[in-house]
Amino acid sequence: MSYAQYLRQLLRPLGVYDVESRYLGGELESEGLALDGVEGVLDELQREANLATAQDWGLERIASLLRRRPPAATTKAMREALAALLRISGDSFTLEAINDTIAGCGVIARVEETKEPGTVEVYFPDIPGIPPAFDEIDKIISDIIPAHLLIRYRFWFITWEQLERNLPTWVDIAEKAPTWEELQTYVEPGTQE
Repeated sequence: MSYAQYLRQLLRPLGVYDVESRYLGGELESEGLALDGVEGVLDELQREANLATAQDWGLERIASLLRRRPPAATTKAMREALAALLRISGDSFTLEAINDTIAGCGVIARVEETKEPGTVEVYFPDIPGIPPAFDEIDKIISDIIPAHLLIRYRFWFITWEQLERNLPTWVDIAEKAPTWEELQTYVEPGTQE
């Protein structure tokens, strides 16, 4: 229902106004159109002001408050990443909270404590080799992990056993024609260890 119709319904029971007359009807239409426009602006403002529903400029404004933009490809992933970063507070420096924040930012990494004091180890369980865009991932992780901790990265590569299982013959390897870097990280989907 438009606001012009709403105004007519509001005034009709009073019995004083002829809401269908040319003069008053025109006035109600113009006021209704203005209120319809305000409603559209308020709907957009309400949507974009809430992180859970923001789709466009609301996400951009929240992201602009942060030092780095989270690596998110979709609107949903961006909402989750921003929510994870905004959850960081003075008590967010437990290992669980750090891993939650990193995962929430869309980085597929895990942080573990080491036996060496003041050192944590970061590894990428589902990504063989060095992840793509590692420089950006390193910056994001460095921003999340407390500054007094030394960060060591652990990367894994395919073993000969896994390679023989995935590509049992030289013909199989020749058909794929991988580079050495591709061969080091060649893992069939679902066969990560």
